[in-house]
Amino acid sequence: MAGRSILIVDDEAPIREMIAVALEMAGYDCLEAENSQQAHAIIVDRKPDLILLDWMLPGTSGIELARRLKRDELTGDIPIIMLTAKGEEDNKIQGLEVGADDYITKPFSPRELVARLKAVLRRAGPTDGEAPIEVGGLLLDPISHRVTIDGKPAEMGPTEYRLLQFFMTHQERAYTRGQLLDQVWGGNVYVEERTVDVHIRRLRKALGDAYENLVQTVRGTGYRFSTKA
Repeated sequence: MAGRSILIVDDEAPIREMIAVALEMAGYDCLEAENSQQAHAIIVDRKPDLILLDWMLPGTSGIELARRLKRDELTGDIPIIMLTAKGEEDNKIQGLEVGADDYITKPFSPRELVARLKAVLRRAGPTDGEAPIEVGGLLLDPISHRVTIDGKPAEMGPTEYRLLQFFMTHQERAYTRGQLLDQVWGGNVYVEERTVDVHIRRLRKALGDAYENLVQTVRGTGYRFSTKA
C-alpha cells in the first residue's frame, strides 16, 4: 500500500494537515485541495489512487463532485471515501448511492482513517493470477480488473466489481448480508448491512437488463448468483 497517492479535499487547512501527517506516517503520498474545482484539476492531472472528500465544500459540494467523478470514465474507477460531520443514515446512504466507496463521520481518529483507507484500497486492487470467469456473455477478468458484457466494457465501481467477483466464484449459494459484508468488505471494517442493498442495486444496474437477473434476492436470507430462474 505504501507509496500510493491520496488526495485530501477539505476546505479546513488544519484538518488537511492532520490527515496528511497521519497518512504520510503510514507511507502514503498526499495531495491537497481546498475546493472541488482545485480537486478536479488535480484529479485529472495526477489521478490519485484514492480521494478523501469532505461532504461540505464551498461552491460545488463534495457530494456533487463525487457524482461528477463517478460519471466520468476517466475518473470513475478512483475510490472515494466521504468525510462528513453528518452522521444520519440517510446522508450516508446518499453518499454511497452517488458512488462513494465508504464514509467516515467526523470526528475520527487518524488510526481509524488509515485502517478504512487501507481496506478500500485493498478492495479496489486487482486480484492477480486467476483465470477469467465467464457466465454466458458476462466476462470478468481478475488480471486486467475488467468486466465485459457481450464483448462491451461494463462500467461499475470497485465495490461492485468485488461483489460480482465473489458472486461469480460462489455461484448457486445464498448468502446473508452479513456474510457478504465479511467476504466482500472484510470483517475488520464496520459497514451497515443496508449498504449491501445499495451496492446490489448498483451492480444490477451495471449488469443491465440482460444479466441483472443473475443476482437474485432470496427472501428472508439475502442474495445469490444463479443462472437458474
